[in-house]
Amino acid sequence: MDLIILNDGLYQLVPVTKQMMEHMSLVGKLDLFNLCDILRLEFTDHDEVLNRHVMKDGSGDFFGCIQR
Repeated sequence: MDLIILNDGLYQLVPVTKQMMEHMSLVGKLDLFNLCDILRLEFTDHDEVLNRHVMKDGSGDFFGCIQR
């Protein structure tokens, strides 16, 4: 699974690694959409003025997830 990040007009795919999820405890089966929502809540802040999800580390705007 990759996160789709929009940064300076370019879309980037950022692979989701075990290190990114090591402090999360996921119980039960999750599908792509539920896991994407969990990652969005964990790694972004919502900008109310521009109505977008901005990555907490400043790497760009969260656009979604894709399964490879």
